[in-house]
Amino acid sequence: MTIPARLRVDAHSPIPIRWQLTEQLKHVIEGGGVPRDQALPSIRELAGFLGINPNTVARAIEDLKRSGYVEARRGKGVFVASPPLARPAPTLREDFLKDTVIRAAALRMTPDDVAVGVLSVASVGLAVLREAAEVLLVECSEPELDFFARELPAHLPVRVAKVLLRDLATTVRRQIRTHRWAAAVTSFGHLPEVERRLDGMGVPVVALLAEVHLETLHRLARLPAGTRVGVVSAGRETAHNLEHSIANAALPNIARVESGPVEGPALSRLGRRVDAIVCSTAAAARVRGLVGPTVPVIVDDRALNERAIQMLGTILAQQDGDRPPAPLSARPGTVRSSVAPGRSPQSGPRGDGERAVGRGSRGPRKRTA
Repeated sequence: MTIPARLRVDAHSPIPIRWQLTEQLKHVIEGGGVPRDQALPSIRELAGFLGINPNTVARAIEDLKRSGYVEARRGKGVFVASPPLARPAPTLREDFLKDTVIRAAALRMTPDDVAVGVLSVASVGLAVLREAAEVLLVECSEPELDFFARELPAHLPVRVAKVLLRDLATTVRRQIRTHRWAAAVTSFGHLPEVERRLDGMGVPVVALLAEVHLETLHRLARLPAGTRVGVVSAGRETAHNLEHSIANAALPNIARVESGPVEGPALSRLGRRVDAIVCSTAAAARVRGLVGPTVPVIVDDRALNERAIQMLGTILAQQDGDRPPAPLSARPGTVRSSVAPGRSPQSGPRGDGERAVGRGSRGPRKRTA
């Protein structure tokens, strides 16, 4: 398709380029600018047209997939999701935004001033953090550490310090005087132990949860009534999290959801009990080989829970507001001040977290979003 001429990004804006592109594409889709039988422009085409990094475009497209605006069709490209989401009328949204900009202009506020102000009022404020926050990530296995360490910087301007659960006590003893961590994150199952190890250090502990992508739920929703779903993962806790994520979606056609390991006779037994299986890319070949062609295999490499990310973002923004101003050599409001070293300024925050401020934090012991 032809790339809409109104798509543009501003590299000097404090709003991350990824956010700029995602919101503009949503606006084009809501206005009917992309027919559902026509693929969106490719990542390479969009990147070339806008003069930005293809990785930034890929992340924006992934955001659209997760929020239900588009869906990938294997071998064909990315299309507007069908059926479309129920959204506010585009004209009402556009009228509201125009009215807001006009009122802001009367106060001599630029569109960027308005956008950053809205983020601040919403207690997210991470687009203008003085500096990237260092977050302690604690997990029980290297694959889990790698997954969360890869995902967190894609959502928030953070630097991740990875620590295996078995090494946490030693790490805490070495760092107890530095207090360099703005927060600690871990899975729900490890929350009590991480809170205990960090007790008295003033480090909030946030429990993160991995869940299935919205595209996976869309595919599951198209299966026949009474479908039984199996979830397969190398990690038991990951499998249970994904199982609960699907069950909590309450799809009317799904009769039962259960999880199992990726290896051993239990996988074969699970394959005989279910009508479809959800698993990761790494496990897909093995799962298909064991369950055979009669059981559909849906590949899902999971996503971070949005509310958990929002909670962590709120904690980091509040702590950033307590810090002294940045040195004058770092010009406030520039994109450079909002991202971690070595990261592209296109990566931005998404939002707010599922649960938990642990012992020794500045707030109550636990919080539910």
